[in-house]
This record gives sequence, structure tokens and C-alpha cells, in this order.
Amino acid sequence: MTLNRIAAFAALAMTAALCAPAQAQDTLKIGWAISKTGPFAAGAAVTTLPNYQVWVKDVNDAGGINVGGKKMKIEVIEYDDRSNSEDMIKAVERLATQDKVDFILPPWSTGMNLAAAPIFNKLGYPQLAVTANTNRAPEMVKRWPNLTFWLGLPSEIVDGVVETFSKMQKEGKIGKRIAMIAVADQFGIEQSTAARAGLKKAGFELVYDKSYPFGSQDMQPVLKDAQAANPDVLLAFSYPPDTFAITDTAKVINFNPKAMFLGVGTAFPGYKGKFGASAEGIMGIGGSDANLKGIKWYIQHHKEVIGREPDRWASPITYASLQVLQQAIERVGKDRAAVIKEINTGSFETIIGTVKLKDNQNTNIWTVGQWQGNDFFGIAPTNKPGAKAPIPKPEWK
Repeated sequence: MTLNRIAAFAALAMTAALCAPAQAQDTLKIGWAISKTGPFAAGAAVTTLPNYQVWVKDVNDAGGINVGGKKMKIEVIEYDDRSNSEDMIKAVERLATQDKVDFILPPWSTGMNLAAAPIFNKLGYPQLAVTANTNRAPEMVKRWPNLTFWLGLPSEIVDGVVETFSKMQKEGKIGKRIAMIAVADQFGIEQSTAARAGLKKAGFELVYDKSYPFGSQDMQPVLKDAQAANPDVLLAFSYPPDTFAITDTAKVINFNPKAMFLGVGTAFPGYKGKFGASAEGIMGIGGSDANLKGIKWYIQHHKEVIGREPDRWASPITYASLQVLQQAIERVGKDRAAVIKEINTGSFETIIGTVKLKDNQNTNIWTVGQWQGNDFFGIAPTNKPGAKAPIPKPEWK
């Protein structure tokens, strides 16, 4: 299935079931503004929107959220932000001031969540910024205490990348020459900046370092230049369409370094579906412990509801964040200030295990994953329970 078809499916599926209103007095209104069209639609359609849909269905099938001893079903109000931050902000304001929703779920991507932070804070809504990844997180949560981050910092992801490459280098699986490319937006800039410092400190040689414009469709020029540098490793901080294009192009030009780290998008089921055996050994951000009971249940459940498997990085964390929101509401009621405090300080049992935020940040994370067989296993941090050992990338299939 193509990314465009995935986006179209996720945007349209289950709308009638989710949006059918319950009796007003028994309804908990929850809204979101998300990218159903535009360049962010593919990522939102895989990672974010399906989990909103699965969670709403699960809650309503169970009779609703228990608010003060009363079960309240969820009524959904949603808007397409068209991958535009101004449209997203307007939609969030409308959800709060006109639709008067009880809670607002976040948009997709780092840039959109950072743009949303001031308005979420001004309106007094908790912001579960699951798909945001920024080293500014510690300072931002001090400024906006309603804001929480769930995927770790770019520096932590880079720590995992460096840890993985260092382990492979010491074992003689790769050399020290690395080619790095990054999309020229907030995500790519933050990740590549952290990577330069981390790789240098670990003794790696950055033989190629180039950014490419957001929305680029032809990856051949940048990959040919990277290939000419004769690296042992290709490290790409890319968005889903780019990640697919990089893999396609690398196969076409027979660019086959001993290790490849690509993402976002590597953990998507569509990636494995498209590239099959060629996905073996490809690394990316995130991962999961496929043997964890909650993850096993979640993957199967997502497939039953949506019709396809979830991605193996931010999808389970997105669903877990909604479990946290639900448990917080059930503990303290609909008062948003009380919910924010509970999210920040409480301990919650979720599909990824116990979640207890530290300084408004989730620490139960995988930083690096790798396709090994049919699963995208977490391989870093190496000391995290369930971590697999990294393997070299085989020749293209």
C-alpha cells in the first residue's frame, strides 16, 4: 500500500463510528486538528490518527471514561490542519472557544507541536506532544507545564545511535566513516546538530554532511555524493516519504554501506511491506520489545481495528499516552488543571509498561531499532530489557 493510500485510508476510516454523538450529558468532548492532507499527512496517518481512532473505539466500546462515578462516552470533533501550522493553531482555538471540547489531542510532528505549545498553554489544555522531539524540551516544560514529551530528546536518540555504532565498530562490523544527511527542518536540524557533536566525541569521522530541502522527491544527487565519500555508515534524519525514497534510490545506485540508519518511517509497517527482505538490518529511531505482553496485544488489536499493523516506534507510545490521559481523568475528573498535574506526577500502567514522567518527559523509550526478521526490535539503549544485539546490514535483496 502506498503512503498516499495509507493517508487516505486513515483519514476516512471509522469516521461515522467515532463521530456519532452520545447524549450531551453523557459525552466527553475530545477534539484534534491533524494533517489529513499535505506533506505531514503520511506520517500522521500511520502514527497518530489511527491510535486516536483505536483509543476512542476502545473507550466507547467499554462504555466510556469513568468520570466521578459516571461513564462518559467520547464525542470526537476533528479538523484537517492541512500540514499548516497557522491552520492548526486556528483549529485548536476553535476547538477550545467554539466547540468547547473537554480535551484536545496534539498534532503530528515536531514543528507542529512546538508551534502548538503556546496556544495549548494559553487555553489551559494538557498537550501530549508524543511526536515532538527537541532538545528544547527541558526549558519548554518549565515555561509551559501543561506540555509533556514522550519520545526522548534528540541528544538521547543520538546517544543511542553512537552507542550502537560504537558497539558495532568495536566488534569489527563497521568502520568509522559516516555519511550523514538530514531534512532541513526543525527535526532534521536538531538531530543532525546533536549527531555531529556525539559522533565526533566517539571518534567517528563524518566524511559527508549535507541537508536537503523539506519535500525533496529526488534523493539521487545527495545519495550519489554520499556514496562517493565511501562511508561505512549512512545516517539519515528523514521524514517518511524521504525514508522510502532514500531506500529506493540506494538500491537503484547500489549504495550498500555496512550500516544504514534512516527515519522517521523505518518503523512503519509499510516500509517492511514495500522493501521486504531488503529491510533486513535497516535501523531507525525507536523500536519496541516485541515480546512484551502489552505490545503483543496492541499490535494485534491495532491490526484488527485499523486493518494493518502499527509502526513500531511512536504508535505504541501514542496509545500509551492516551491510556495515561484516560487514567488521569478517571482519577481527578474533567478539571484540566488537575489532569495536567496528575499526568506530570502520577504513575500509570500502559501497553509499554509503567510510565512515570520525569520533568514532564517520558523516560520509557527506545532510541534505536532495527528490522530483524518480521519485527522492528529495540536495540538501544543496550541495557534496556528486551534489547536485541545490532546486526550488520546484508547486501540488498
